[in-house]
Amino acid sequence: MAQQTGMDEVYRRYADTVYRFLLSQTRDAHLAEELTQETFSRAVAAIERYDGSCKLSVWLCQIAKHLWYQELRRRGRRPAAVELGPDVEAELAVPSVEEDIIAREGHLELLRSIHQLPDPQREIVYLRAFGGLSFRQIGDVMGKTETWARVNFYRGKEKLRLKISDTDKKGEKPE
Repeated sequence: MAQQTGMDEVYRRYADTVYRFLLSQTRDAHLAEELTQETFSRAVAAIERYDGSCKLSVWLCQIAKHLWYQELRRRGRRPAAVELGPDVEAELAVPSVEEDIIAREGHLELLRSIHQLPDPQREIVYLRAFGGLSFRQIGDVMGKTETWARVNFYRGKEKLRLKISDTDKKGEKPE
């Protein structure tokens, strides 16, 4: 019973972080919810292997990422950039800079532009803009510091601004 109570607390504390991480990866609210549930199911089964060498949130997101990769392999493909549905948009908290970009580019163009960013900037922008994770959470998930996440997000955001600025000057859509 004590172990169940402990896992209930772990779920209450980290479910939103895992869900937002998965939502940023899958861009599908229903799939993110299913994978979140499976993540905690797997975590319960493997809790004896958690050695404390990383934060619990990092361990859970690693399980979630592994499940997402399994889902991709099962589908035999990588998901294409798609427009977000209205139900997903309502769940996302997008910072004002991203709102400006979305207003100017539209969701699909924004996703195309973000997809062209180099790693780790692409993943950080996804986690921040669509996953709603804080810089501290992003740093935890990626095994880095909060400052590292902030710097790389800023660099990615500036690349997006330059691309949009160049596009506005040319009067054409980005490639």
